Amino acid sequence: MTDEPTPQPPRERIFLVVVDETEEMRVALRYAALRAFHTGGKVALLCVIEPTGVQISKAVEERMEEERREEAETLISRLTTEVQSTCGTTPVVYIREGRRRDELLALLNEEPSISVLVLAAGAGQEGPGPLITALIGRTGHLHVPITIVPGGLTDDEIAALA
Repeated sequence: MTDEPTPQPPRERIFLVVVDETEEMRVALRYAALRAFHTGGKVALLCVIEPTGVQISKAVEERMEEERREEAETLISRLTTEVQSTCGTTPVVYIREGRRRDELLALLNEEPSISVLVLAAGAGQEGPGPLITALIGRTGHLHVPITIVPGGLTDDEIAALA
């Protein structure tokens, strides 16, 4: 009898993508889906419904929240189809309300199954993007690596990397 631990099967790799309507997000999503396909992993999608910050009547505010929720569900549905066609699996979906950075950090702290955060850097003059900028100083506090993909990559370039 030995004291060596029994080897555990490797856990499934889950690639988290924070979704929105930007072109950079599409690059991150394609990269994550191809990595998941090549490694036998899965994709997770985080969609954050951010508050409007506008003070209006309760009825109007509730209607606006409902519309943002419907838009988020439509986006998630469309992206789920893309992920399924690329890697053959249905993504894990998280829809949250709040500030994007705060909800992302909370999810990463709550969900130990997430293996890698995949973000795409903005391709314009504005810089890499607000999430990347916000997370750069926090990398020592995260329990997952961050993969930052250049936002201007073509599908062929993404395929060559993944």
